[in-house]
Formats: sequence, C-alpha cells, structure tokens
Amino acid sequence: MGKNKAVLLAVAVAFLIGGTIGYLNNWFIQPSKQEFILDKEGIISRGTLRVAVDNNSSSFYIYRGRRMGYEYELLLDLGKELGVQIEFVVAADIDEAFSKLEEGKVDLIAMNVTQNAERESFVSFTESLGTISTVLVGREKLTSWDSLGKDTVVVRKGALYKSQLEQVKDSLRLEFTILEAQDHEETLLDRVYEQELRWTVAEKNVAQTNATYYDELQLGLEVSKKEPVTWALRSTSTNLLQAVNSWLVEKKKVFIPRTYARYFLNSKNQYERATNTFSSLGGNRISVYDEIIQENAQTLGWDWRLLAALVYKESRFDTTALSYAGAQGLLQLMPVTLERFGVTNPNDPVESLKGGVRYLQYLDKFWMERVPETNERIKFILASYTIGQGHVDDAWRLTLKYRKNTQSWQEVSNFLNLKSDPKYYRDPVVKSGYAKGHIAVKYVRDVLALFQSYKDLVDP
Repeated sequence: MGKNKAVLLAVAVAFLIGGTIGYLNNWFIQPSKQEFILDKEGIISRGTLRVAVDNNSSSFYIYRGRRMGYEYELLLDLGKELGVQIEFVVAADIDEAFSKLEEGKVDLIAMNVTQNAERESFVSFTESLGTISTVLVGREKLTSWDSLGKDTVVVRKGALYKSQLEQVKDSLRLEFTILEAQDHEETLLDRVYEQELRWTVAEKNVAQTNATYYDELQLGLEVSKKEPVTWALRSTSTNLLQAVNSWLVEKKKVFIPRTYARYFLNSKNQYERATNTFSSLGGNRISVYDEIIQENAQTLGWDWRLLAALVYKESRFDTTALSYAGAQGLLQLMPVTLERFGVTNPNDPVESLKGGVRYLQYLDKFWMERVPETNERIKFILASYTIGQGHVDDAWRLTLKYRKNTQSWQEVSNFLNLKSDPKYYRDPVVKSGYAKGHIAVKYVRDVLALFQSYKDLVDP
C-alpha cells in the first residue's frame, strides 16, 4: 500500500512539474500581445510611433526618391512633438488598418477616418483634422439619383462608401447596384477614366485632384455631406490620445491649413506628382539612375532599393552634390576614398556608384566575421559608411568590454551613442576618439526607414 502511494505521489509530482514546465514554456515562447500594445510612455521609450497610412496622392507616396504626402508631413511634425520616429505602415484598406490597430501592429491610424459606432467599441477617435464629403464620379454628370437607373457603382472595399450609398439607395428606393473592389479609390478613378467602370465614389478632394488631369471625370451627386475626419487609436491609449489631441488643437491654427493648401489647392503640383514616371503613383521609378543602381546593387548583393535609399540620403540623386567637408558625387565619397577606390570623375554617376560600391564591399568584408547575419551587418556597414569604420569599431570594442552582444546593432549602437561622453571616448579600448555617434545611429535609422518605404511603394 505504501509503495502504491509512493508511485502515485511520484506520478502526481511529475505531472505537476510537466504541467508547470509546459505552462512556463508557453509563457516564454508565445509573446504576450500586451507587450506590443503601448500607450504614450511606452511608445516614447520604444522610440517609434507606428502609423497605418494610405498610399495615395493625398496621404503617402514617393516622388523623385522623396517621401511625401499630406498625412506624411503631419505625422513627421507629430513625431517631433512626441520626440519619436514615425514608422509608416502602408495598409491596403481601412479594414486592414483597423485589424492592425486591434492586433497591436500599429499605434495610430492616419487614414481620414470618420467616426463609426461599430468601431467605437475598441477605438478612440481624435479631434477632427477637418471635414470631408464624398461624391459620385463618372464620365458624365448626373443631376438626380434617378438617372442612375440600374447601373452599377463600384467602390473601394472597407471604406464607408458602400454604407453611404446604401443609405441613399434605401431612402430614395432606387435600384442601382453597389459592388466593392479591392482597388484603391484612385485606381477606381483611373478605371472610370479608361471606361472600364461607369461610376465610383471618392472623397471630394481626391476626386477634384484627379479631375485636374482627367478632364473627362465629372464630379456629380453628393453621396455624403461634410463630416469631421479624424484619426483613430486604441481605446486603451488614453495618454497618447490626449497628446495627439493637444497637438491637433495647436496645429489646426496654422500648420495643418497651410499643409492642406499645399497638397489640395495646387492642382498643378498634384498633377505632376501623381502622373510623373518618378512617382510611386504614376510610375515605378525612383530616379533616372535606377538601372545603374540595380546593376551595382546586384554586385553588392543588396536589394537595389536599399542602395537607392543610401544614394538619396547621400546626394538626393544629384551627381554634382558637394558637401561642406568635400565629399562628392552620388555616394558622397571623400577625396581620399575616391582615390583609393579608383574614382577619377566623382560627378560621373557610373564611376561614383562603382567607387561607392567598392567601398561598401570593403566594409562588408571588414564586418563579415564579426557580424555574420546579413541584416544586422548592413546596419554596421551603413554606420561605418557615414562616420567611418574606426568609430563603429570602437563602439564594437566597448560592447565587448561591457559584455554585451557584439553581433547586435542595438547593443553596439548604444555605445556608439556614448562616443561623445569622455568616460567612453577616453577608454583605453577606444582608438578613434570623440565622435557624434548619435548622428550615425540616426543615419542608419533614416536610410532603413526610407528603404522600407521604397519596398512598400516601389516594385522590386
């Protein structure tokens, strides 16, 4: 009897231990959703505010290598106010944006949201940025809803256009059909112009912008009257909501109206940006040098859009660019580097790119053994490119001395940030002395953020 009790006790203990280990394994292996869902303080500590944006002529796009857009400029200003970087997350539609918000993948939606009772259960809406109205758009102008007859109106999936049209249809007892499509509203406007579709619905300001370069588009019947347009946050982000609202109240005095006018009241500029070959809206080119950038990126083993982001950061694709320190050409090489890597004419884009790529290959080889993981190593290469490998090497040695992970850019960049502190730049392991390391850390972040935007908006 005693033996049986002992066996049963051992089984019970093993079960409890096994269950506890299983629970702990699950607890450690499965990341808590809560760690990604932060309020203002956590976001500031993380250093980035993740925002869902739209890719259209009024929100966020690439033009001649530069990120632009109404929401883009507002968000940059908000980031300065909060002291954080903005991480732009392009969402295919409103539904996807709200899913990302609920799942904790973004902290804010900046996509011209209108308040909706269905969504108020899990989100909070900011103060309004202004008002929007929606209109029916076709190649002919209707004077009454009856004129639609049994035609089909195709609208963007996930937007409020369908429910707005249903209200019109039910109240007037009409017979037209409403279909939803995955296409963006600007793509639907293109399809109306190409006569693939007869009718669609768009925000009035977007429709007006497109009508400036598509004369055949007619803004017709009003689908919804002006209503406040807001941004949206999770209902748990109370402190962030308060901060955004305070910023909005102040910026609505001058900054927001001025930015709005620049994007929506200058049809000539909008037309150029939306139809230009070097726009992510009208074409798929970043610069006139795309082909030679692609060729050199292949030699380097990089995504060409990463090299394009580096070129933009260095020179904005200006072959004659000359820095105050004497750096020249597309990749802004210093005279000693030009000579070392065989560049005789720094203003020649082919020579400049080849010389810059040879330098990048040298840096890649320098860091290869110490940082074998490619994506991490690229950060070390970029930092070395802008501040010099000696200073990054110093930060690496400090990381080693303080027993941190020398293969992690996050760890090494912490010490690079400290290279303006005498305690660290006078350390015996440091060979290159004082440096404004924080500038190099920001440089890496900027290049990679631009690269991410190019990946989101420009085909490979």
